[in-house]
Amino acid sequence: MADQVYFEDVEVGAEIPSLVKEPDSLQLVQWAAGSGDFYQIHYDPAFAKRNGLEGPIVHGALKHAFLGELLHQWVAPGGRIKRVACSYRGMDLPNRRLTHKGKITKKYQEGARNIVELEIWAEDANGKTTTPGSAVVTLPSRA
Repeated sequence: MADQVYFEDVEVGAEIPSLVKEPDSLQLVQWAAGSGDFYQIHYDPAFAKRNGLEGPIVHGALKHAFLGELLHQWVAPGGRIKRVACSYRGMDLPNRRLTHKGKITKKYQEGARNIVELEIWAEDANGKTTTPGSAVVTLPSRA
């Protein structure tokens, strides 16, 4: 984990460090068990193909969780995630690289809180955004 990021050190337009994941079929089955989402398109190749897919696809909620992990790694230990939202705009296949990114869009103080808003997203191995979103975090001050 990197050193603590402070409010005074971030600038609008800056990107945060990315997070790369390559979920495999085991992780998809584990996510299905943990989340209760047992829809077969996430782990059964034959079922996925019968439903017009190339094969099993990564759960959208797992990509959402990866975006949360991206933010946590950036703000921890002293910052807090206040909101994470995303939409599922593309299907991602297991055993392929997913890169999770973020860019600061706004920063301001609200009372004693140091608020940072971000555009966040997941990209497939071809650089296509499949999971766009937004987030709000608080960061500690150096003061």
